[in-house]
Amino acid sequence: MKLASHPSKKSANLSGALDHRLKLYSLAASAAGVSVLALASPSQARIVFTPAHIKLTPNHKLTLDMNHDGIKDFELVDTAAGSSDFLEVNALQGGNALAQAKTDCNPSVGVAALNAGVLIGKGQTFSNRLYCMAQYIGADGGSLGSWAGGVKNRFLGLQFMIEGKKHFGWARLSVSTAPYQVLLTGYAYETKVNKPIIAGKTDGPEDTSAIPAAADEQLGTLGLLAMGSSAPSIWLLKEETDSAAAF
Repeated sequence: MKLASHPSKKSANLSGALDHRLKLYSLAASAAGVSVLALASPSQARIVFTPAHIKLTPNHKLTLDMNHDGIKDFELVDTAAGSSDFLEVNALQGGNALAQAKTDCNPSVGVAALNAGVLIGKGQTFSNRLYCMAQYIGADGGSLGSWAGGVKNRFLGLQFMIEGKKHFGWARLSVSTAPYQVLLTGYAYETKVNKPIIAGKTDGPEDTSAIPAAADEQLGTLGLLAMGSSAPSIWLLKEETDSAAAF
C-alpha cells in the first residue's frame, strides 16, 4: 500500500517565511505611499528609449528611425554656406509631424525646443510643414529660431506613425551657437497609440510619472529590508540626468 506523500516541515516553514516576507514588503510599500502594482517589470514598460551620442556638423544630415523598423521618420539637416547656416528638421513620412512654436524664423512658425518634463502630445500644435530650428544669416541678420544661440538638453516634440497609428516621442538635442553643431543624446517614443509622453522620460509603465523620486527610492530601501538580507539585489532604473558634453 502506498503512503500519501506530505510536504516536509522544512518546505512548509520555507513557504511560510516567504509569505511573511512578501507581506512585510507590501506593508513597506504602503508605508512609502506607493502601490506595489506601480512597480512594473521592464517587460511592461511602455516607453522605448534609445541612448545616443551622435554629433551633427555643418553640411551633414542625421536621420531618426524612432522605432527601428527600417523606416526613416525624421531628418536633421545642417546647411552652411558662406556666412549663413540653417538648421532644419523634416518629417519624412505621411502623418509624421513636429511640435511647433512661434519664433522669429523665416517663416515665423518654427520647431519648438521643449523643456524636460513637458507632456508631448497634449497642449502642442503639430505640423508636418515645419522645418526651421535655427537660422544664422550673416553678421547683420543674427541668429533666429528656438534652437539658436546655444541650447542644451532641449527636446523635439515628435508625432509619427506606426502601421497607420499615431505615436508620440521626443529627441534630446544640444545645439551650439552658429556655425551650428548638434549633439543627439537620445530619443524615445510611447508604444501606446495616441498616448502623450513626458519629454526626457526614458522608462517605466504608464503610471510611473506620478511616483515622486524620493518615494521610489524609499520603497526600494524598505522593500529590501522587508525581504531580508538573503534577498537578491533590486536595481531600480533611473532616468539619465547627465548633461550633454560641452561643444
